Amino acid sequence: MSTAAIVILVVVLLAVLFAAGWFFGGQARSRRLRNRFGPEYDHRLETAENRRVAERELTEREKRHAKLSLRPLPDAARVRYAEQWTQVQERFVDSPHEAVADAEELVHTVMRERGYPMEGFEQQAADLSVEHASAVDGYRAAHEIRDRNDQADTESLRTALVHYREIFRELTGDTAEVPVQRADEVDNHDERKAHHA
Repeated sequence: MSTAAIVILVVVLLAVLFAAGWFFGGQARSRRLRNRFGPEYDHRLETAENRRVAERELTEREKRHAKLSLRPLPDAARVRYAEQWTQVQERFVDSPHEAVADAEELVHTVMRERGYPMEGFEQQAADLSVEHASAVDGYRAAHEIRDRNDQADTESLRTALVHYREIFRELTGDTAEVPVQRADEVDNHDERKAHHA
């Protein structure tokens, strides 16, 4: 075999190895990002021009997130916020529009205390997606309902409150399950209490 043939063979072999490494490295990166971001990964694929752009953005989110000075809530703050959340949920029965607005504000308050920058909704969602990917779709849905607050019916507002509760619980580390009651459930409960009294 001539020297030229050996050089060509080595160059081809190196090119094949490089291509295989690039392909399998890309597959591993995609798998890692899909596992980290879950539904948010799919959301970015749908809204980005292609997979590479979507994955580059998700990688940039991770880098930005690593630079944030996030901190856990002190126990006293967690208890205080849990009490405030209970008040928000109780207010929903009589004032669903106001309760949803209060829920959004309480989520923002917790985010600020945890150290999240508040640079606008899309950036908030992007920052949250790194650690709380499972709740970001709901956070977006709640925000959309909140944006049309005056036109939203009570059931839509209830859905928004449930979504806000999900991100609130993730941010505070609260795992207690407290259902959001419908107005008719509260009325029936009050009637049963009055009947038994």
